[in-house]
Amino acid sequence: MALFIYSIDEAVDRKYVVTKSIGGQAQAGTLVHIMDYEEKEDGRISVSYRVTETGQNFDIEFSSLKAFCKWARPDNFIARHYESLSREDIAYYIRISGRTFASFYLPIMIAVLILIWIVSLLVIKGIAGIIIGAVLSVAAVVGIVFYYRYQKKNVTVNIYSKVGSNSWGVVIK
Repeated sequence: MALFIYSIDEAVDRKYVVTKSIGGQAQAGTLVHIMDYEEKEDGRISVSYRVTETGQNFDIEFSSLKAFCKWARPDNFIARHYESLSREDIAYYIRISGRTFASFYLPIMIAVLILIWIVSLLVIKGIAGIIIGAVLSVAAVVGIVFYYRYQKKNVTVNIYSKVGSNSWGVVIK
């Protein structure tokens, strides 16, 4: 899920978390400080940024503002507690928090429902197949919805637990 900004000017002098690795640039999960930009005549955007961890300066060019928003997003919590988290923790947080129900879980749900109905109508057959298919369909939908909610909550609790144990001395379970 990319956050969209209306102008690249909004990104200057802010910290962003890189969500997509590009060769020769900062890796996904890295915190960067956007320092400057230049808009080209053809609509392309050249952005200068500094990697917070190493202090290295980089330049990168994007075809549009939308491409920049897919590359990095602002995240105040990660920016504040970057030192307490590993790159793997941040990458996992980005991957899970970027999932939407429609883009990730709905295709899984459709595939499971198709599989359930194929098995129930072709293998079991008859009224028993329809009843079993309906019951399994409801169970699958409920299970996928609960798993979606569990995964979103779990990644947030894990991040807070890591930050809390490293920064505040509090473990959240």
